[in-house]
Amino acid sequence: MDQSIVSLSSLLLIGAVTGCSHAGNSVSHKKDINGRPNVLFILADDQRADALGCSGNSYIRTPNIDSLASKGIRFRNAYVMGGHHGAISAPSRAMLLSGRHLFHVYDTLAGVTTMPMQFGANGYETFGTGKWHNEKSAFEASFKKAKNVFLGGMANHFQIPCRDMGADGKLKEPEFKGFSTDIFAASAVDFLNEYSNGEKENPFFCYVAFTVPHDPYSPKPEFINSYPDQSLPLPGNYMPLHPFQFDDLTVRDENLLAWPREPDKVRSLLSDYYALVTHLDSAVGTIIQTLKRNGLFENTIIVYAADNGLAAGSHGLLGKQNLYEHSMKVPIIITGPGVSKGVASDALVYLFDLFPTLAEICNVPVPPDIDGKSLMPVISGKSEGVRNSLFTAYRNTVRAVRNDTFKLIRYPERDYNQLFNLITDPLELNNLANSKDYRKKLDEMTELMKKWQTELNDKAPLEIENPLPLNYDYTKLKRVPDGWQPEYTLKKYFEESD
Repeated sequence: MDQSIVSLSSLLLIGAVTGCSHAGNSVSHKKDINGRPNVLFILADDQRADALGCSGNSYIRTPNIDSLASKGIRFRNAYVMGGHHGAISAPSRAMLLSGRHLFHVYDTLAGVTTMPMQFGANGYETFGTGKWHNEKSAFEASFKKAKNVFLGGMANHFQIPCRDMGADGKLKEPEFKGFSTDIFAASAVDFLNEYSNGEKENPFFCYVAFTVPHDPYSPKPEFINSYPDQSLPLPGNYMPLHPFQFDDLTVRDENLLAWPREPDKVRSLLSDYYALVTHLDSAVGTIIQTLKRNGLFENTIIVYAADNGLAAGSHGLLGKQNLYEHSMKVPIIITGPGVSKGVASDALVYLFDLFPTLAEICNVPVPPDIDGKSLMPVISGKSEGVRNSLFTAYRNTVRAVRNDTFKLIRYPERDYNQLFNLITDPLELNNLANSKDYRKKLDEMTELMKKWQTELNDKAPLEIENPLPLNYDYTKLKRVPDGWQPEYTLKKYFEESD
């Protein structure tokens, strides 16, 4: 990283003096007394870290998000810590919004100081739209303004139930509106226009949480043919079946395709998945253009992230209920005043590091019970990282730990280990756990896992009596569509498979 970049505090001071107006825009704005930047936080749902052009994916088209990465810093090793049930996004969002790790918050935000709550208590005008997968009362306590809020985990994108916030600060009864991506983007645009036409005495914290590319994989019609099915390659770690049984192989997302996963079906799924991402990218572009048109862009910290990854055909899986890289890694991009441009960092970071990071950038006090670490040492170029290893967990059935090179995944119920060298084997295909040459490394990583468990107060055993078998009969796996699948999804993924 370029060590000569100007410090954040210096740039914020310059911004306070100059007004940080967008180039070519003569609009004059009042500034927060501390010269603090605005915050626009954009969160995707179930987006793999590699489902972006800027991550090296040459097939997907995400020009607007790629542009954000070119103007800021992209974290290549960003993770969600995991979850204690199949709906990973609920604990993921609870961790993000609280700055606390999985074993301190799980998926409950009641009584917790959230990121928007903390910003609001320290002079920020807070606005929220989109998905909220935690308690309704926690949303109402977190935001001063809101429009088109979806309370839940997943829904038909064409009929998203949305709630507006009343003058009393309470969310109203839901109304079914248009396509989710368009609805949430329009709500953010309306807020930014309203803010720009107001007094602007305080900076804003605008939180936009999309429900795509989470299933159902049903793109808006004009995006359906964006990626012809057979034009897309299979994932480099595509498998027809997961090589062994663990936890529940029919949980949530896993039901979308039959077993074994046929290559053409996986390509078809990726076609829809990428189309949802490209639609999302277009919406992000609209929001960014609104910032620029209103002269707000130069003084706004923009965060683009996702709540978890997704298998989408990797390792014979479709969902995020596992601890492989494709499901635990998330995109994190930060851009704005004081952030160096075009940097790709290999620092090991968690999604819940964003709370203390944004607080430090914006001169907002950090609550005392935060577990996340500010990423400012990396952003400012003073350090290459904030931790030496990472720990992830799924229910009590899988645990994983990684350092800069190796990763160990432990399946206690099966008494089974996977050891990968992530430098030479980033797709996690070559299990070294049974190699005599790596016995010492396996022991070393096991001890690191135990150390993390002690630190986190994770009491799940790494060994059990009478382990379950690894073998399974895939012909006995049964799938049933859920209640949120629209006609397009039912016909394409279920009726055509009969």
